[in-house]
Amino acid sequence: MPRLQADASPDRWVAVTDSLGFAGRRHRKAAIRMLLSQAGTTLGAQQRPGSRVLAWSLSQAAPFLMRRAAGRILAWVWRADPGLLAVMAQLQEATPQLRTARAMMPMEYDDTESFANPHLGVGERLAMPFPRDERTPPFATYTWDTGTHFVTVTAVCPDRERFGIVIGAVDELARTIRVVEDLTIGERGDVLRIDPAP
Repeated sequence: MPRLQADASPDRWVAVTDSLGFAGRRHRKAAIRMLLSQAGTTLGAQQRPGSRVLAWSLSQAAPFLMRRAAGRILAWVWRADPGLLAVMAQLQEATPQLRTARAMMPMEYDDTESFANPHLGVGERLAMPFPRDERTPPFATYTWDTGTHFVTVTAVCPDRERFGIVIGAVDELARTIRVVEDLTIGERGDVLRIDPAP
């Protein structure tokens, strides 16, 4: 089964996917609280910190849910300020329904630029430091179509002024995303798999 891998610098990022229990819980809680606050604001509620109890519950459940996704979802938060930046990478099967949904996205999502990844080839990058709806936090999305799957990376940053400072680090992380798959080759050992040249 295909899954995602990435090389996230531990000096910059805390992995949510592989952190369980007490490990990384402060970063998980802060990132989830930020996302809950932004979701509430987008839906029209007054901006306020996300529920601490709900954030704690989700922070405990998130690693287990992501582990059950078998590597199809990876997530990180910014180590220096986990409430500032959260990034999620996702691998989805390119079904006709998903392709239709992507084709029907709002026109503002057409304003993309080419973005190269040494493992996935050239994809698309959409950076929205100032979304039209002021309730929507600044975000960036990266997308690659492998033919059978979509690889997407989404970064959310609630601080419009600091978005431009951290987006470079998100670019670096997005360039390390790759799809890997376990191969069963039987008893013969004459099968060699080589990664694409950079």
